[in-house]
Amino acid sequence: MYLKYAIIGATALSLTACQTVQNNPNTATGAAVGALAGAGLGLLVGGDDRRNALVGAGVGLLAGAAVGSYLDRQQRELESDLAGTGATVTRVGDALLVNLPSGVTFDVDSAAIRPEFYTPLANVAQTMNEYPESYIDVIGHTDSTGSAQYNQALSERRAGSVGSFLVGQRVLQQRIVTYGYGETQPIATNDTAEGRQRNRRVEIKITPATRG
Repeated sequence: MYLKYAIIGATALSLTACQTVQNNPNTATGAAVGALAGAGLGLLVGGDDRRNALVGAGVGLLAGAAVGSYLDRQQRELESDLAGTGATVTRVGDALLVNLPSGVTFDVDSAAIRPEFYTPLANVAQTMNEYPESYIDVIGHTDSTGSAQYNQALSERRAGSVGSFLVGQRVLQQRIVTYGYGETQPIATNDTAEGRQRNRRVEIKITPATRG
């Protein structure tokens, strides 16, 4: 089970050629598509198996009372890391959501991270290393242009590229999983160019690893 919850595991390839393990893309039931083959979405944000993997790797767990200040400090640093890039950091309950618009991170129809985004993303990785007591979910999304099958694969490749980059910056691989939702989770209408642009994104969800 340990390897099952490692980010890229045996599927880790180069930054521009990373692929995730293919599993049953049944997003209607919440099954994750990508590195966690067959895992339910609840485990992606810290089920027992994933928690055990972190503990086994020597990562401490937070007390519940420490979560608020932990996220506040990390959010400020991430916002500084990404200042001026167009990426955003939002607090969502007891988690942080980093939104990387595809126009900032990738060229059209490409899963290769733009060279000009290397430095901001490396800064993000450094901040993640300063706050190691968390799970990191890297999630790819697309607009509805093209076939659902193609969009699903593109979303996985882009999430995989970001995950591989973070691991290359020494973010502990046991913390990270990558998967894609293709066109199934839009945050804006796909009927306008502006809406489609918003839907093309990679999200990094950072969830504190707690003792409870």
